[in-house]
Amino acid sequence: MSRITVIHPQDPQSRLIRQAADVLRSGSVVVYPTDSGYALGCALESKAAFERICRIREVDKKHNFTLICPGIAEASRYALMDNEQFRILRSCTPGPYTFILKACKSVPHRVMQERRKTIGIRIPDCPICSALLAELQEPIMSTTLILPGREEAESDPYQIKDELDYAVDLIIDGGYLTGQPTTVVDMSDGGYEIVRLGSGDPAPFQ
Repeated sequence: MSRITVIHPQDPQSRLIRQAADVLRSGSVVVYPTDSGYALGCALESKAAFERICRIREVDKKHNFTLICPGIAEASRYALMDNEQFRILRSCTPGPYTFILKACKSVPHRVMQERRKTIGIRIPDCPICSALLAELQEPIMSTTLILPGREEAESDPYQIKDELDYAVDLIIDGGYLTGQPTTVVDMSDGGYEIVRLGSGDPAPFQ
């Protein structure tokens, strides 16, 4: 049975953030809020937790997984980017964007997109995310919590608990979320292609 922890969305309690980080480090699966809805996350090195997330989402290695990073410096450890791409990330983050970039060798093969060897990078504008990442000192392997057969991210933490009570270990209640999906920008081939238009302003890529 999963545990639910209420964390203040604007002023996250340090004690609860530390506890949530410890759950992630233990190899567990956590539901947590972002600036675009709730997401499923686990430690990057936890193969078992990653496989559990794949089963919950009913996705395979062709799915584009994302690393939630505290900042550009951390992101550059896991994704290859030139000076222009670095500048773009610096100007657009933190914010509701997902950037698809070529993955570095430090990214486990199971997490990167199998054919293209890419990885999604997110630096969200979300106090709970920021506090959790600062405590972890490493990225969170993540995917939006969209249940099979649905098209939108889950928004109600208590409905999530009803549906995933025995599938996840911790649900962070950051309130009812109504955020739109991120704008997804593919920069893996050197240019800029908007794969999905979401709440992030597309102007920098047009």
